[in-house]
Amino acid sequence: MASYHKPDEKTLQGLKDIANKLRIHSIKATCASNSGHPTSCCSAAEVMSVLFFHTMRYKAMDPRNPSNDRFVLSKGHAAPILYAAWVEAGYVKEADLLNLRKIDCDLEGHPTPKLAFVDVATGSLGQGLGAACGMAYTGKNFDKSSYRVYCLLGDGECSEGSVWEAMAFASYYKLDNLVAIIDVNRLGQSEAAPLQHDTETYRRRCEAFGWNTYVVDGHDVEELCKALWQAEQDKSRPTAIVAKTFKGRGLKAIENEDNWHGKPISKDRAEGYISELKGLIQTNKPLCPELPTEDAAPVDFSPILLPSLPNYKLGDKISTRKAYGVALARLGQSSTRVVALDGDTKNSTFSELFKKAHPDRYIECFIAEQNMVSVAIGCATRGRTVPFASTFAAFLSRAYDHIRMAAISQSNVNLVGSHCGVSIGEDGPSQMALEDLAMFRAIPTCTVFYPSDGVSTERAVELAANTKGICFIRTSRPDTAVIYSPEETFEVGQAKVVRQTESDRVTLIGAGVTLHEALAAADQLAKEGVNVRVIDPFTIKPLDKDTIISSVRATGGRVITVEDHYPEGGLGEAVCSALQGEPGVMVQRLAVSGVPRSGKPQELLDIYGISASKIVDAVRTAFAN
Repeated sequence: MASYHKPDEKTLQGLKDIANKLRIHSIKATCASNSGHPTSCCSAAEVMSVLFFHTMRYKAMDPRNPSNDRFVLSKGHAAPILYAAWVEAGYVKEADLLNLRKIDCDLEGHPTPKLAFVDVATGSLGQGLGAACGMAYTGKNFDKSSYRVYCLLGDGECSEGSVWEAMAFASYYKLDNLVAIIDVNRLGQSEAAPLQHDTETYRRRCEAFGWNTYVVDGHDVEELCKALWQAEQDKSRPTAIVAKTFKGRGLKAIENEDNWHGKPISKDRAEGYISELKGLIQTNKPLCPELPTEDAAPVDFSPILLPSLPNYKLGDKISTRKAYGVALARLGQSSTRVVALDGDTKNSTFSELFKKAHPDRYIECFIAEQNMVSVAIGCATRGRTVPFASTFAAFLSRAYDHIRMAAISQSNVNLVGSHCGVSIGEDGPSQMALEDLAMFRAIPTCTVFYPSDGVSTERAVELAANTKGICFIRTSRPDTAVIYSPEETFEVGQAKVVRQTESDRVTLIGAGVTLHEALAAADQLAKEGVNVRVIDPFTIKPLDKDTIISSVRATGGRVITVEDHYPEGGLGEAVCSALQGEPGVMVQRLAVSGVPRSGKPQELLDIYGISASKIVDAVRTAFAN
């Protein structure tokens, strides 16, 4: 085993000096914006100095180089010190710090990937480590590269369960290329963090999760250098560095005091602190980061297409959840960038078909949906992978904040939710996703796919792999008939008119299971001499407004939406928004109301008013009124 060589005194002094320069930059930036978190920056100054100017290997003028070490600032409110580090590295202009938090500046209050040196947005605490896990897993198992991943957490955010989901994940997968540094500065936003400076309890917790752990004085650059070097020597576990620090370090009468979180220092006091900190700087010795080993391959961004047409015939019966698994396994043949994640539901979501076909590109995340989403976000950074993460759609609500942050991260992740609606049957309401369309429609950058048969499911998976932003694919449990030929083409935002005549009197819009109920209703009504038009929207967001409006006009302004979802925020409301301002339109919405119960799928569709017979009744009522 290699032996540790202590850095020479000039290097150590240089690191101390850079730490104080980072403090000065942070104070100046937050003073200029009259907002921000200078005390949270000051506790992390030595950690950032050692990481960026001694330990990490990266090209300072090429922040997204695929071989660079990665850094995630999970305690995103300390953004000014991250920006300061890039000033000292030479990538950000010092003058830009004075525009912190201003409308025309990308140095925002919390980091976002508008900046080339930021991979994931942070600021909603407890999420950075999960994303770092995804980056580290990708580096070790997909890129097979030597780059390492460092994540700086605050002690306050360690109350978030998602932190410990990530700790368990990293340990299970032996991510020895991952280092988590916990900035234990004792103070939270409104009071002290629960463990305060009890670093031994942090140590025991990290070790209990299987991490190689060191407790250090977070203001001692030599201790930090040694601990980070030791982390590189452990080839079997991730490393946690528990760094005891003081909030507001270096600022007399502020250091370690309450009620300074998120408060800039007044300009008159700041000048005195800056003068004192400058007096501690003893050298201007430049410290340049080591360059990385160029062993990460560039990304092939060519479109990812299915290797052949879907292998279904009209009338075949298959659930869209199974068609998803078939499609993903087939898509994985076309590109090694396609990876799959699941939360211990792979035999229900059918992601197990991908695992069987491509076991080296499947990540089991177990029952930790928040972390699964964060890992997927991390895997997708810098375009390294095209991840598809699946579970029951109801359980994605647990990860909603992580999904929201994925949008802020400009992430290209694909989330697949099965077991939607009352049509799942006997499992009962805890398993029924009835809010998911509303949830995903509210996410900016999100495309919402709702395929209705095997062919459209395959095309949804293919399109999602090539669509920027977040994609959500809603899949159903029951087997339904294939209604499209393998040659049928699909586009985002383009609906399909699946039944129409010259004499249609009502437009029916359904998706998934309810599209098939609408088609059955259309058959029944046709026997009675009433023709109706049936539309499959394919994507709920964006919705094909033009096709819907033209169909509604052709059917006398009468439209009925049918959805296996609550009425709030679902298909019906999307259609109402599309028809806003359209004269003479009458929209009737059939949706699930109240909390459902267990029962047979067809019974539940009937009880909650979204079965074919209820659609027939609604059409009759439309004419009676």
